[in-house]
Amino acid sequence: MEFRLLGKTGLKISRLGFGGIPIQRVDAKTTCALMDKLISMGVNYIDTARGYTVSEEFIGQAIEGKRDKFILATKSMARTREAMEKEIETSLKNLKTNYIDLYQVHNASVSDIDTVTAPGGALEALFEARSAGKIGHIGLTAHSIEAFEKAIELDWVETIMFPYNLVEIHGEALIEKCKERNIGFIAMKPLAGGALEDANLAIRYILRNDAVSVVIPGMYAEKEIEMNVAAAENRAPLTDAENKEIDRIRTELGNEFCRRCNYCQPCTVGINISGVFLFEGYLKRYGLGEWAMGRYEALPKKAKDCVGCGVCETRCPYNLPIRRMLKRASQAMDKGE
Repeated sequence: MEFRLLGKTGLKISRLGFGGIPIQRVDAKTTCALMDKLISMGVNYIDTARGYTVSEEFIGQAIEGKRDKFILATKSMARTREAMEKEIETSLKNLKTNYIDLYQVHNASVSDIDTVTAPGGALEALFEARSAGKIGHIGLTAHSIEAFEKAIELDWVETIMFPYNLVEIHGEALIEKCKERNIGFIAMKPLAGGALEDANLAIRYILRNDAVSVVIPGMYAEKEIEMNVAAAENRAPLTDAENKEIDRIRTELGNEFCRRCNYCQPCTVGINISGVFLFEGYLKRYGLGEWAMGRYEALPKKAKDCVGCGVCETRCPYNLPIRRMLKRASQAMDKGE
């Protein structure tokens, strides 16, 4: 496993990290086994968040007695000083530690950054926690180029997390700027929220970029850890055939695809929006029509039930035309075409 310094933090981290979203699907016992697997395979960077329901708690239980083996990163949507103070204390309790290596402002827009940095904003709580030794470093995560551009100019930002994968390459110039300014860059959504099937190709594509500090695929099975570590340790250049496959995938997916972040939820009529798009993808792209339709039919609300209110679109960090996409999904799924 290759290790890197995470920008100006000075933290020495594995180039492949553990994304803590999917462990919401498993239990505490399984999480313990996953943490042991990470140790055995040389992965020391763990990413989680306050918003990932049980993720912090499961990880905290799993690393008890092994805290020194990991660099812990978490994040919060809190925007005010008071709210962030509470969130930091909750994270410390959940993770069963008195020190978190990296605490990040989660999913910040340009206006959120203004709120966080204003008097009474969350940054005051982060500075105080850092002075008290409760957190080591401060970072920011974003989904928009505008927020990325703003964050990279802020002297308190030590790391930036942003979507980067073989389809979403619009941030590459800013990723290079991170390297120039010694800001650690954390690549999230390496599989484009599940839209990409070939994890080996996806991870190798990302890590070929020397400006990337760490990539954090979500994992909830030991087999996934093994496969992703193998991809991270494979430093062979991409072949002509692999580059052609990347071109094909880009053409097929385009820009209008769901990354399954679920910020659009809850739907006002109860549609599992990302689930609909997941099954549509399996139907159209992967030739798993029977499997996809069976699971789609089990959904209590279908794409056709969309009332067009548009609330979901106001929440989507990728500005997707969700209503139009649901109509498209309905044409395929509700007719079985």
